[in-house]
Amino acid sequence: QVQLVESGGGLVQAGGSLRLSCAASGRTISTYHMGWFRQAPGKEREFVAGIRWSGRSWSGPTTYYGDSVKGRFFMSRDNAKNTVYLQMNILKPEDTAVYYCVVCVAYGCGEVDTWGQGTQVTVSS
Repeated sequence: QVQLVESGGGLVQAGGSLRLSCAASGRTISTYHMGWFRQAPGKEREFVAGIRWSGRSWSGPTTYYGDSVKGRFFMSRDNAKNTVYLQMNILKPEDTAVYYCVVCVAYGCGEVDTWGQGTQVTVSS
C-alpha cells in the first residue's frame, strides 16, 4: 500500500548532474529496502542503485550500485521526509532512460515489491 512518486527528471547536457527524488506515502520507508531502476528505449530494465533498511546496525555496505553507474551515481535516504534520492553526476547520453523508484523485497534488490510511475531523464550530447 506504499505509493512512490518520482520527480526531478528532465533534460541535461552530457557531463552535467541531476538529482532525482522519490517521495513515499502510505507507509514508513525506514523499514524498507529501497532502490532505483531504469529502462532505456528498446532495452530491458536495469538495476541502478539500492539502499538497505534503517532498522538495525549494519557492518556491510549501506548502498550498492549497478556497474554502469558506480562512481557517478549516489543513493541516499531521508527517513524524516520519507524520501529517497538519486544523485546523478557526470551524466552520459547512455544514461537516458525512464528512472523508477522501487521498494526492494530484500537487500540486493533482486526482487521488487512496488514501483513508482517513473521519471524521464534525457542526456544530450
